[in-house]
Amino acid sequence: MSRIILFNKPFGVLSQFTLPKSDTAPAETLAEYIDIPGVYAAGRLDKDSEGLVVLTDDGNLQKRISHPKHKMPKTYWVQVEGAPGDAEINRLQRGVNLKDGTTAPAKVQPLSAPEGLWARTSPVRYRKTVPDFWLEITLTEGRNRQVRRMTAAVGCPTLRLIRVHIGPWRLGELKSGDWRQV
Repeated sequence: MSRIILFNKPFGVLSQFTLPKSDTAPAETLAEYIDIPGVYAAGRLDKDSEGLVVLTDDGNLQKRISHPKHKMPKTYWVQVEGAPGDAEINRLQRGVNLKDGTTAPAKVQPLSAPEGLWARTSPVRYRKTVPDFWLEITLTEGRNRQVRRMTAAVGCPTLRLIRVHIGPWRLGELKSGDWRQV
């Protein structure tokens, strides 16, 4: 039977168990939080992002979660700079033209600021003259830093990115830095 671990990755943590040899800057890895041999992250969540990471010891499951051909939906809560209007949201929903091609359509809807959200270790940069806004974005592809590049392309750069769903798994009430086995 496969082991499946749901982990709420904090900001600044790498989605791997060891530091890359080329990385000279100190960084935390999954090893600081999870001491279970034989499990590996299914996909990546960049160092500047937070939220749900699924770990498993099942290579086939890992592939189904992370490989783009399986189109497993991933949902993010995204705090952006500015106030996207209908035009910006429609562009995100239709697909955004990026340097590596047009993204697949995304599900995008405005979101009230999430209640009970944990404090981030490096606070979000706020500007008095520029509002911020929350969106819920669901993707079925997984390009490098895709959500950040999409929101920037429509003029609303990402300030904070939290993954809350991967396929059938939900972050739920899991606190930052905590994990549970399912």
